[in-house]
Order: sequence, then structure tokens, then C-alpha cells
Amino acid sequence: MCAAGRGYDFHMFVHPHDRVDDEARWRAFLLAQGFGHLAAAGADRQYPVVVPTQFVVDGNVILMHVLGANPVVKALAENPHAVLSVAGDWAFIPGAWKAIGDEDPRWGIPTTYYGAVQVMGACTVDAEPNAIAALLRTQVAALDPNGDYVDPIEHGAKLRRIRGLRLEIEDVRAKFKYGGNVDQEHRDAIGERLVQRDGPGDLAARGHVREV
Repeated sequence: MCAAGRGYDFHMFVHPHDRVDDEARWRAFLLAQGFGHLAAAGADRQYPVVVPTQFVVDGNVILMHVLGANPVVKALAENPHAVLSVAGDWAFIPGAWKAIGDEDPRWGIPTTYYGAVQVMGACTVDAEPNAIAALLRTQVAALDPNGDYVDPIEHGAKLRRIRGLRLEIEDVRAKFKYGGNVDQEHRDAIGERLVQRDGPGDLAARGHVREV
């Protein structure tokens, strides 16, 4: 279910040719990105609360933590349903790249290739220090497995100032916009140009183009 408040619908628009239902693929994308925006509508708010945050995927739960003073904590108390929106592996595609053979490159329409996954579900807030420490252990083990740290429970007062967030994965909408609306020949041409340009995100985008 998507979070709703004042008529909001956080679902993104997805063309059928960009839709991804392969769980292994969208999970791999989430694991590779590791950073997104948590949106909570709360109740009777003019705008949803949106929080940029690091996250860890732990089975069917997304783990995050925020300061207790973060307004998202109050919004989740009003309405526990939330959306984690993650986007990445983006690359600008000049219009001329879409021309092959004798096609006029001036008629090419520029676009942006990108991946986006939205995870929707109920988000619980942990305030109990032992529960928060357990969540932080899982996060640290995933993000810095070779790190050498004192146990989180040792931080005492600092630990009591934060809250652990657990977002249940109840619904997922995944969009991989990588040329699914064009034929293989045009996708191959764009893929070759991505490799040649080799800018930020280009090689990751090239990998997605191959999976279309």
C-alpha cells in the first residue's frame, strides 16, 4: 500500500516497457545504491516529510535510523505507512545518439536513462536502546564489515537520542528506463556511446541497457 495524506499518491509513473518485476534485479539495485529518500505523509499535513537516508536491506525489511528529533518520527506516529524512493545509475542520452544508419541525428530526442525503485510498507519506530543497538549492528555489519567499533550499546546517551526505523517491504514499484521502447539495434548504438563517453553512471547504465 502506498502512503497517503491529503490525496497524495507516491507511486511513480511507469511505462510497461520500463517496468521491472524481477525481484532479484530490483533487490540488487537497492543493495548497490544504499541511499534514498524516505517519505512519510503523516496525517493532515500540507506536504509529506521527506528524509534523505542511508539504508540496509535485511531480508524483507529496510533498516534505517534517524535522530529522535527528526520530523519523520512524528509523521510515522500519525501514519506508519511510508515510501522509500531510490534512484540511480542515471545517464543523459543526447538526441544524436539515437540516430543510426542514414537517420538524421537532428531529429533525435534527448532523454535520461535511470533506474528507480520505490518500496512501500508500514514503518515501525524503535526507541528502546537494545532494539536500536541491534539495528545498528546489522547496519554496520553490512556497510563496514571490516570496521572495528565498540558495541553500539556502549554509546549510552547518544544511542537514546536516535530512533531505529524498520520499513516492511509490502509493495515495490521498479522502473528501469534504459531504452525498452526502441529496438535492439538502437539500444546497442546507445550502449556503445555510453562506453565511449565513460562518464559518471555511464557504465552502470550500459549494464542495464544490456538487460533490457
